[in-house]
Amino acid sequence: MEIGQLRYFLQVAERGNFTRAAEDLMISLPALSRSIQKLEEELGQPVFERRTRSVSLTDAGTLLHARAQQVLAIIEDTKAEITDDGETGRIRVGAIPTIAPYFLPDVLRRFSKEFSKATVVVQENTTDNLVNSCTQGEIDLAILALPIPAKYLEVEELFEEELFLVLPPDHPLVEKKTIRLSDVEPLPFVLLDEAHCLSDNIVSFCRERSFQPVAVEKTSQLAMVQELVSLSHGVSMIPAMAKNVDQSDRRIYRSFSGRKPTRKIAVAWNPYRFQSRLLEAFRDRLRKESRRHT
Repeated sequence: MEIGQLRYFLQVAERGNFTRAAEDLMISLPALSRSIQKLEEELGQPVFERRTRSVSLTDAGTLLHARAQQVLAIIEDTKAEITDDGETGRIRVGAIPTIAPYFLPDVLRRFSKEFSKATVVVQENTTDNLVNSCTQGEIDLAILALPIPAKYLEVEELFEEELFLVLPPDHPLVEKKTIRLSDVEPLPFVLLDEAHCLSDNIVSFCRERSFQPVAVEKTSQLAMVQELVSLSHGVSMIPAMAKNVDQSDRRIYRSFSGRKPTRKIAVAWNPYRFQSRLLEAFRDRLRKESRRHT
């Protein structure tokens, strides 16, 4: 059983399809099929149940999947520990879409100046996918909003930020000196879809105050939420980090009076994986940048 075979096996298992896995691995489909076939011959039983357009793991494949991940993790950690000089290497960072484009650029810019020989690879994805990737060791850390649905990850809160009401410029609430949550209770909302935790933050805050925001439209991008508000499709709540970079005059941001809606930003990592000095330096950079947002 070869390391390459295990990598190929894991890629097919992740994609659920030989063709897509071959494309990701940049090898021919026949070469991938032969590799998996040799693996199955060595084990004496199939690891995939093959269908017309997809594959799924057999019982043997499920067992091999867990072991293959452990084997590759040990190899990667051993290599990382041997080569750890605190200056070179690669860090794989994950962040949710409502954080990545607003918080990460300054972090990456300052980190690259201090560690010019290091490489940082960024993956933007939803919370559930990033938690899974972090648990499996596919990324080194994830920047997320609390709560984080994971038992085996180390979680460190970085900062808390306000969620601002965003309105079109001609909205009647713009003229009010004080805006309460009750003022937006009857209004239609534009929210991110269910895959994004920001909507959960907004809905939870409203429910705590005994009303359910009515979402007339949902989208997958925060920028689209802002544009739809500009077009008077509804109102919404936007994180401070997104508000601070918005230069458009087609939107007005207002803070609620009284207790304000907020979200907490945290970094999570798998404590059972090797933690390099470079990775710790990156976490320290996150802490420093977080103080600027506090």
